[in-house]
Amino acid sequence: MTIKPLADRVLIKPAPAEETTLSGIIIPDSAKEKPLRGTVLATGDGTKDEKMVVKEGDTVLYGKYAGTEIELDGDTLLIMRQSDILGIFE
Repeated sequence: MTIKPLADRVLIKPAPAEETTLSGIIIPDSAKEKPLRGTVLATGDGTKDEKMVVKEGDTVLYGKYAGTEIELDGDTLLIMRQSDILGIFE
């Protein structure tokens, strides 16, 4: 099944949560932070007032509480407005 976002919405696959710290300490599941970046899987066509800046394949940074989680084919994805995206990694 595929989803085509409408208007200025974007479908994002969140990056996996960090398993260890930089010093090698293993992070338990209860202490893992929600990832704040992900990969754009699909975008809408934009609106007459806002053209789409992000495109499929972009790695983006978004707010901690941005978007709505959806379950699709066993994967947890986020759908959010383009305006909820804070930046694009280059």
